[in-house]
Amino acid sequence: MIASNRQVVLLLVSTFLVATCGIGYELLAGTLSSYLIGNAVTHFSLVIGLFLTAMGIGSYLSRFVSGDLVRAFLVVEIAVGVIGGFMPLALFATFTVAESYTPPLVVMCALIGILVGLEIPLLVRILRQRSSLENSVSNVLTVDYLGALAVSLLFPLVLLPQFGLVRTGAIFGLLNIAAGLLGLHVFGAGIRGSRNLRATAWLCGALLTANFVTAGTTTTVLEDLLYDDDIIYAQTTPYQRLVVTQWRGDTRLYLDGNIQFSSTDEFRYHEALVHPAMSVAQHPRRVLVLGGGDGLVLRDVLEHESVERAVLVDLDPAVVELFRDAPVLRELNRDALRDPRVEIVLGDAHKYLETADEIFDVVIMDLPDPNNESLAKLYSRSFFRLAAKRLAARGVLVTQAASPFFTPDAFWCIVNTIESTPAGPDGEPFVAAPYHVDVPSFGDWGFVLAARAPVAPIDPTRIRVPAETRFLTDALVPGLFEFPKDTGRRPTPINRFDEPVLLELYRQGDRTYHR
Repeated sequence: MIASNRQVVLLLVSTFLVATCGIGYELLAGTLSSYLIGNAVTHFSLVIGLFLTAMGIGSYLSRFVSGDLVRAFLVVEIAVGVIGGFMPLALFATFTVAESYTPPLVVMCALIGILVGLEIPLLVRILRQRSSLENSVSNVLTVDYLGALAVSLLFPLVLLPQFGLVRTGAIFGLLNIAAGLLGLHVFGAGIRGSRNLRATAWLCGALLTANFVTAGTTTTVLEDLLYDDDIIYAQTTPYQRLVVTQWRGDTRLYLDGNIQFSSTDEFRYHEALVHPAMSVAQHPRRVLVLGGGDGLVLRDVLEHESVERAVLVDLDPAVVELFRDAPVLRELNRDALRDPRVEIVLGDAHKYLETADEIFDVVIMDLPDPNNESLAKLYSRSFFRLAAKRLAARGVLVTQAASPFFTPDAFWCIVNTIESTPAGPDGEPFVAAPYHVDVPSFGDWGFVLAARAPVAPIDPTRIRVPAETRFLTDALVPGLFEFPKDTGRRPTPINRFDEPVLLELYRQGDRTYHR
């Protein structure tokens, strides 16, 4: 059968849709893995490796497809549309109900990859009926690469933030079904069993449409099973999955499934993070907060009457907007995000430190734990050196540093990295004072207070709490700087930007206690 020019064009449109969906399923699987499991680089590497291997197998198997190539292509499109379109929902449900994720991930990636691997060879063979092999391959590959570029841009900028993972999966599935129906429209008269294929395609399209429409409800039901408390807010942002739960007055924030605070004891964490540094800095006027988009650090910072200006730098606008506008959350942070002394900068903390020229009396790092490569680099020697450049002569830096009990090597790695960082005008390193506090929601939690001459050395007995608190007292502070023998100081490598050893140290502790 010789294809007309119109048929060639429509098949190239199908190629564009196929390419879009193939890359889209990889992005969906990698992103969902990062949300549920963490460790983005490892899971994206695993997903890409599985997909490419499976695609190679699919390409090899395509040589055994003979007879009606168009019919075979349409069957593949329907199959990959259904499997890929329901993949995010199926994996999320499996993780929630059975607490199993990696085996079904491998199976679904293998199935989708094999089917995607069949698509391009079949399209090339179909197009050869109209033009030379050289033109067929170049046309298919050109359109394939353009489709990959399109979805690579649309996925993080439009699809994920606007539709979420489950709906985006349904969209890609529907695009595969559309590619199949397009082929039926072009070649329907000459395809064996075209009526059954068309009915099957429309049925699968209807199921995927239902999945798209009900995604909000199904996701809520699954998340209710995943979290112990009632979900009062949930959103997928370009950066993370944001969930807020509430039960009997206990409000909790989860990012990518990891608890960030519980309102029953968050004051222990935030008072310990803020007040010692503010005391050592002696009546600070300008404060920089990196992270902390929930406004809880700012709440305690603004308790200090000396503060004239506070700058908050947070990557995710959705977190800041939620805690600035939702009444129950505004009550928690006492409207700190609306205070006229506060400037909010939405962006990357590293870039802010590189480009800012303002000097601060206190820099407070309320960043997430170093559980992936990007976050581990925010605790690197180069990052702390950038932070030092933003400090006044008597400035003080403080950072949360994970748990000295659950992840002791990671905690002391952060301490040792700070102490190796040049902070003074002549290259003198920071003098660090590690300390810890018990937060029931987290366990034993660690912090590092750092300063340079003439502030250093830091004397815990002279630290005062000049603000109203619920937990911290002057008498309690010195004991926070004492460590028991089993979590005491230990040697570790230095965490560097190009060698984030902190990540593996954190993972080792995390695996040990199955946290």
